[in-house]
Amino acid sequence: MFKAFFIGLLFLSVPGGALAEQAEDSKKLRIIALAPHIVENLFAIGAGDNIVGTVDYADYPAEAKNIERIGGYYGVSLEKILALKPDLVIAWKSGNQSEDLAQIERLGIKLYLSDPNTIAGVADELLTFGEFTGNVEQSQQVANAFITKLQNIKKQQQGKKIVTAFYQLWSEPMMTVGKNTWINQLIETCHVSNVFSDSTTDYPQISIENVIVTKPQIIIIPDEKSKTPQPVVNWQKWPEVPAVKNDQFISVNADLLHRFTPRMLDGLTDMCDKIDASRKQIKSTQ
Repeated sequence: MFKAFFIGLLFLSVPGGALAEQAEDSKKLRIIALAPHIVENLFAIGAGDNIVGTVDYADYPAEAKNIERIGGYYGVSLEKILALKPDLVIAWKSGNQSEDLAQIERLGIKLYLSDPNTIAGVADELLTFGEFTGNVEQSQQVANAFITKLQNIKKQQQGKKIVTAFYQLWSEPMMTVGKNTWINQLIETCHVSNVFSDSTTDYPQISIENVIVTKPQIIIIPDEKSKTPQPVVNWQKWPEVPAVKNDQFISVNADLLHRFTPRMLDGLTDMCDKIDASRKQIKSTQ
């Protein structure tokens, strides 16, 4: 799934007013959702039944697995999209092929780009989807619960000592995250300093030597579902890395942390709790 982070951008949008009127005044809006987090957010506000087509990896909730697939990060089938006769296609601005999106717009299909760029932005997206589908009240409830939970997490992290960490986004090629990424926001919420936050790119390709130089106290490894599992890095070969020397490895749920949905806060809570446990062990070794 990490590949979706690197696909080109296209700035397209469609106002929500006309769509909201259609949702209220006529048949149920037919939506094609071109990313797993879009599917999940629509289900979260009670609009899962509006989805007529989606992409690979859209597997939550369980009902999502029954939705027709029309492609994935590698591209989508325009023929299948036309056959499904959608009223609206919701795409991920940085996760779908820009040429696919341009062709969808050229075909005259309404297109909206999902683009949450802050954690709190998830709540805004939930509200927008509520307006599109007429599920305004439920979207407000879910969005408010999300913001309340986020505020509680931040409050719990206040005053905790900053520790340094390396986020091993991918092992081959080895990749991590820079300061402008969504994942970096999550890491910092747990009062962690990302050792590659000064990277000039969002998702830099790095080497073991780069990690050794930064001396992270913790190594965070996302458990990523993939049809081609990544090789496991034998970190024990490099005991000069503090995280290796003190056995401070954290496994996190990528399906939660890498999707812009309410469940992301469950992944964030889990990561912060594990970092807290490491923080205590690091303190005891100093």
